[in-house]
Amino acid sequence: MTPKEIRPWQSKLLMRIVHGYFALARGMTMGVRAACFDSSGRIFLVRHSYIPGWHMPGGGLERNETAEEALIKELREEGNLTIIGRPQLFHVYFNASASRRDHVVFYRAEVEQTAPRKPDREIVECGFFALDDLPDGTTEATRRRLRELSGEEPAAHFW
Repeated sequence: MTPKEIRPWQSKLLMRIVHGYFALARGMTMGVRAACFDSSGRIFLVRHSYIPGWHMPGGGLERNETAEEALIKELREEGNLTIIGRPQLFHVYFNASASRRDHVVFYRAEVEQTAPRKPDREIVECGFFALDDLPDGTTEATRRRLRELSGEEPAAHFW
């Protein structure tokens, strides 16, 4: 089955299984995401094979890993991105849509892409986009985070 053939119910089931495993293995789950901007002010977004829509890059924290270490690792893995300077912590969100135990540590970062990111099983597409020309399918959560970063909306407590 190719990533384009995954149906919404299948991706929801897969996410429940993954979060169920992490809930048993960890008790509480925590992830990182970042609004990654290049020198032209464009934002980097990814489209995964297992959930619909365009998202900001990120992933889960592993044992003995700081949030910043996880962020550096995830940006490298999902986009061949390196952070310029230090990422700025923006907010911590409760992600009830993932599980009753999930939190997202959200950063803003200036980045450079070291090489184009080729599609694979996890990331089927990625790229930089102008803020006024986001791709169709950009998730509402991604759009909300961008409005919060710009000051158009106050930061919410729920992802």
